Parts: sequence; structure tokens; C-alpha cells
Amino acid sequence: MKPVLTLHETYQNSVLERLQLHYSGGIFVIVNKDWPLVSKFWRTDLAYITTLLQDEYGAKGPEPRDPASMLRSYLIFLMTNPEIGITEWINEMKRIPYYAILSGFDPGDIPGVGTFYDFFNRLWAASGNNLKPKKLMKRKRKPKKGKKGEKAPTTTPGKVKRLVEWMIRHADKKSDLPSDRLFHFFQTQILAISANLGLLGDLNSLTVAGDGTPIVTSAFTRSKSTCNCRAQGLAECNHPRIYSQPDCNAGWDSSREKHFNGYHLYMISATDSHYDLPLYPRLQPASRHDAVSLVVSSVEFKQRFTLGTVDKMLLDAAHDAEAIYLLLDHQNVEPFIDLNNRSKKNTKTGGDIRISPKGIPICSANLEMRSDGHDNLQNRHKWKCALAKGTENSCATPCSKARFGRTYHTHSKDNLRLFPKTPRNSEKWTLIYDRRSSIERSNKREKVDYKLESGRHRSTKMWYVRIYGIMICQHLDAWFSHRNESLVDLKNLILPQTA
Repeated sequence: MKPVLTLHETYQNSVLERLQLHYSGGIFVIVNKDWPLVSKFWRTDLAYITTLLQDEYGAKGPEPRDPASMLRSYLIFLMTNPEIGITEWINEMKRIPYYAILSGFDPGDIPGVGTFYDFFNRLWAASGNNLKPKKLMKRKRKPKKGKKGEKAPTTTPGKVKRLVEWMIRHADKKSDLPSDRLFHFFQTQILAISANLGLLGDLNSLTVAGDGTPIVTSAFTRSKSTCNCRAQGLAECNHPRIYSQPDCNAGWDSSREKHFNGYHLYMISATDSHYDLPLYPRLQPASRHDAVSLVVSSVEFKQRFTLGTVDKMLLDAAHDAEAIYLLLDHQNVEPFIDLNNRSKKNTKTGGDIRISPKGIPICSANLEMRSDGHDNLQNRHKWKCALAKGTENSCATPCSKARFGRTYHTHSKDNLRLFPKTPRNSEKWTLIYDRRSSIERSNKREKVDYKLESGRHRSTKMWYVRIYGIMICQHLDAWFSHRNESLVDLKNLILPQTA
């Protein structure tokens, strides 16, 4: 049977009635720290999820649970007890009527575990629970360790360049993902509201940041053999195996300095947001490098994000590859990427000027030249003699007879990596790039505050459901802080005698 659309006003009336019934007599009490949770869901309309999932329900059968209540209950679970499972969360709702009422359920009629997982299945636009089939060839050994504090390098030379070239050729071909239904709801019902509140920045010129973070799913890779080679005394064979988590593999965690089994979560966030709000998640194999993950994530994000235009992207030194600059330039996005100084040698030019590894011209006196602004008309950057001040020059051996000293121009088209539109040694670059750390704070909220890795899931479907649920919670927290509403009026409305 198709679910019946329950308006948000109907949900508010049910919460008002049930809280007054159960909490006005003094048997149960809502303490002060619980009222922000009431406020968040009192103002958040989730009814659209029912319309979105209409086609996922059959025309016949028993009346289903309200999808909006199911989603609301899952979000409350993530906000209050993210370390427990769904089974224990149902027990929590039975012990504490407040949780059930706020979800939209009657305390005496709470859905079971199977009902929750049936709802999760409808959020996933695919028949399988993973992106890959469970039957795969035997995996290789663990990847090489990275240096202390550094991520493991890509194992295949030129891989990023080849991937970028392929992505540019096929940029117009959008492939559907099982997580698209989740992102559609997230974009239309959550991101759109954050944008209207001004929490994402200027939609016509958004500044975003990208970074990857490891997600540990299990201590070891779980798999079963499909042959009897071991029974025949053959310890090693190349036959396929059945993996319980086919989308996961082994990777190197540079922060913990150890190997792990799981995913590489690549997240894109809005850096102009004072609340470090996430925009787009992408689960990749744990062994995948940040640069490879960015190529896949940025193309998918550009194809799906419709609320505004990305103008700048801030990335760390792990993304410092010429192919990344070409990709972002193709997308009309200005890259702000910290240099990974693989070489300490200066680059020679056709004249007596050399270019430092940081992209700064070096004069014949072996001094770094000063930035003198960007010429937007000719798309070039101007550099001046480091010792010239006005018409005076303190250089003992000036390399130019010009009154204002030697000048030199660099063009972004000559080398996008060394000569970005905004020079790396400028105040503008520093001011903009300082916001890159917002992606790390966003990832910290997901992994530490909302206990992302506490989800004991064995399918990519459930990991995506958990990630999107946490992202919605981050936006709900931002709405509550931004509105800065007094809870006194809400207390007077629901429980006037206790306010």
C-alpha cells in the first residue's frame, strides 16, 4: 500500500498532543538540554521523503509506516545515541517515550527492526547493497606505507593524468549512482534551506574544499573461498573469493600510522560556511589516493549540484598534480592547491630569469621578485624587482635600465600549477586558503561528534545512509545555531505549566 502524505503541521499537532499527555503529569520530565532537539525537529519539514519514495511502495498490502517519521527517528538516533545499533535504538524509544513522540510515533506503537531496514532499502536506488559484486578476484597484499604524516603515493605512474583525460572526454555522460536518491533529497530539502539562510556563501561563486578521510569498517577483510584448493594442500591460489564487503579494501591511514580495512570517504564542503557544512560525499576504496578520489568526486558533484556555481576549490598538497589543475580549469573552477615541493631546483626559462619551486621568478641576483598584481585583460601576472622602490633601486648590479626596475610576466596558460591566477605569495591567496581547514573540521564532526565509524554495517548502502543522515544532522545543527531562537516560547506552547 502506498504511504499517505503526512503534512508537517499534522506532525506538530501529534507532538503537541502526545507530549502534553505523557509529560504534563510529572511522571516523565523533559530537561533543559532536551529542548534544542525538540526545536530542531519542530521546525524541520521532512514530509517530502514520502513523496520521493511513493513509487517504492506497492499498491496493495498493509498500510506502511510514515517515511517522514522513519527518517526523523533515524536522525534523532544519530543525534542522541550514534554508538548503538537500530535494535537498541528501538529499545531506547520504548524506555523513553520522548524519543518515540519526537519521531512521530505513538509510544505504544513503535516500528520494529525490519521496518527500519525496509525503509533504508527504499532510499537506495539499486537492487544490490554494494557497488561491486561480492564475487571478486583475490585481492593483493596491503599497500605500501606512507611517510609519517603523509598519505601513501599512487601505485601507478600517470594514473591521475589518464583518469582526468578520460573524465574530460566523458564529462557530459552522467552515470546514475545508487546514492542519487539520497543526494536528491539532501540537495532539495536540506542544502536548499541552508542556501536560503545564507549558510553556504555566495551561490553564484561558491568556494568549496575537498579532502579524504579513512573509514574503518572491520579489523580484517572478510571473504570465503569458491574452490577446494586448500583441501588439496594448495595454500595459494588465484581463484575468486566471496567478499562480505566487496567495495572495501586495505589502505594506509597516515594520521593513525597503520593499515586499515574499509573505505576512503572523500568529502566536499562549503568553506564560506561558518558552520563547516558538507555538500557531497563519495565512498571510495580505502587504497585510493586523494588525487584520484577528487577527480571522480568533482565530476560527479558538478553533474549533480544545481543550487549554484563553484568558483574556487581549496585542496591540500596531496592534490598537487598538473592533471588536477587541468581538470578544474576545464570546469571553470580556480584551484587553490598547496604545492608539494617534490623538487627544490629552480626551473630555467628562455632568459636569465628562473622560476622557484613555489612559482616565484628569481632574478639574476638570486632574489625572489615581488608580486605587482594580475592583469585580467591579458590573463598574466606582473612581477617587479625586489629591491626597486619607486624610481630608486638599491641593487648593486641592476639587470634593467628601467626607472622602476626589472619587470617580468607569468602566464597561467604556460603552467597552471606554478602560475595560478592568484599568486601563492599574495595576501589574497593566504586569506582564501586559510578556509581550507573547514573540510577537516567538517570531517571531524562526522567521525568524532557523530561517531561515523561506530556503524557496524557490512554494505555500502548502509554506510551511505549513515553518512547522509549525519550530514543532515550537521545542517540541522547549523539552522538551530543560526536562528538563535529562544526556547521559552516553545516550552510555553507544549508544556506551559513547566516553562
